[in-house]
Amino acid sequence: MNGRELDGYWKTVVNTLRDGIMIVNTRGAIVSVNKAFEQITGYSREELIGRTCEILQCEACNESIAKGEGNWCSFFHAGETEQRKCRIRKKDGVTINALKNAALLRDAGGNVIGAVETLADLSEITEKDNQLEAYRRQLHSGDEFHGIVGSSVPMQRVFDMIENAAGSDAPVIIYGESGTGKELVSRAIHNIGMRREEPFVKVNCASLTESLLESELFGHVRGAYTGAYKDRVGRFELANKGDIFLDEIGDLPIPTQTKLLRVLEEKVLERVGSSSPIATDVRIISATNKDLMRLVEQGEYRKDFFFRINVIPIFLPPLREREGDIPLLSETLFQKMRLKSGKAIEGISRETMEILVNHTWPGNVRELKGAFEYAFVTCHEEIIQPCHLPETILRPKTVQHAAAPKKSAFNLQAIEKQELLEILERTGGNQSKAAEILGVSRVTIWNRMKRYGIDAKRMIEVR
Repeated sequence: MNGRELDGYWKTVVNTLRDGIMIVNTRGAIVSVNKAFEQITGYSREELIGRTCEILQCEACNESIAKGEGNWCSFFHAGETEQRKCRIRKKDGVTINALKNAALLRDAGGNVIGAVETLADLSEITEKDNQLEAYRRQLHSGDEFHGIVGSSVPMQRVFDMIENAAGSDAPVIIYGESGTGKELVSRAIHNIGMRREEPFVKVNCASLTESLLESELFGHVRGAYTGAYKDRVGRFELANKGDIFLDEIGDLPIPTQTKLLRVLEEKVLERVGSSSPIATDVRIISATNKDLMRLVEQGEYRKDFFFRINVIPIFLPPLREREGDIPLLSETLFQKMRLKSGKAIEGISRETMEILVNHTWPGNVRELKGAFEYAFVTCHEEIIQPCHLPETILRPKTVQHAAAPKKSAFNLQAIEKQELLEILERTGGNQSKAAEILGVSRVTIWNRMKRYGIDAKRMIEVR
């Protein structure tokens, strides 16, 4: 391989590199660049050759000029290889972050004849760092409570209830329409609760048949039914010492309610197909969009099971009742979608925001999130306009929103009093046993009895 062939191969290699390469003479004039250098700076080879490196407005060059060290990089004066981050200006005027490496070029006699410099574009890395910083800002936003966005009075009450529930080990039930964020609330209770270092296990009670649901909850032994080829650990065992989230508990079949009631009261379970009891220590957090009290009155739900899971009820308001949070939620969802999609969409127009605030949101926050996912697909402009929203939001409101549960069903005092009467009747007025069943202190039982005018002695006599 002769020298001319070798030179040709080196040109191919240099032009294959992703980093830009520039060679300058001792006067700082550019004598050669590779293709990557042209792509990074936006200048063509013809525009660069013969010009000094000042054309890039590099910070190092500017510092050298400011110090009176000449009109090119101080690298020649220092006589050392350098590696540093800097900012250069492209042909279009955009300033980018870059990483420079430089080395002196010497002839056979050791005399400096120029320098070679490599330039790596750090724009992508910088953008990722900016995205991470944006995520951090969102994470520490003052309008978020453990991932739940809201500053309205109804949501502040919810946040207070979450903190109260997290400080207790009693069963919690979360009421709310579909899409209001019941799972987020359950996770917040776990994350700040006494069992936060232990497992958090989720089960959707509406997604499985009765037989499969019992196997999912309690596990099964080999041969328990067709297809049970080996023993299986249930979700309750997996959640031991931690929290289990039973979503859509209003769809729980009555036979399963009966078995679950035993787990709650006796803290033992049996795998399907086995009679061997297994001790369990699990805190139940459940959720539903149904009116459980009405189901109890209709005989479709066990009363004792209802009162057992309804110890600490939390009610999530629908989005239409917290319209003051819609701009805040919209901005949060917009920023998350912007970071996720990478699209250069700058904001939401005033007209679009007015439409969002005035919409009834039958699908609640889930529907609002879907609207932004749709908008980021259809929007090819800098601002999200009304035309970028789903048609279901733009059309006249002919569809009624999901019916909210009757207030009578969610009268907390009425539910609490009825629950206490049921438990005291079962325990013969024994306040200590009632407190143990409800998972609260005896003082709490006494305060509730005083509040509702319940006479323990009279209850004993009636029994």
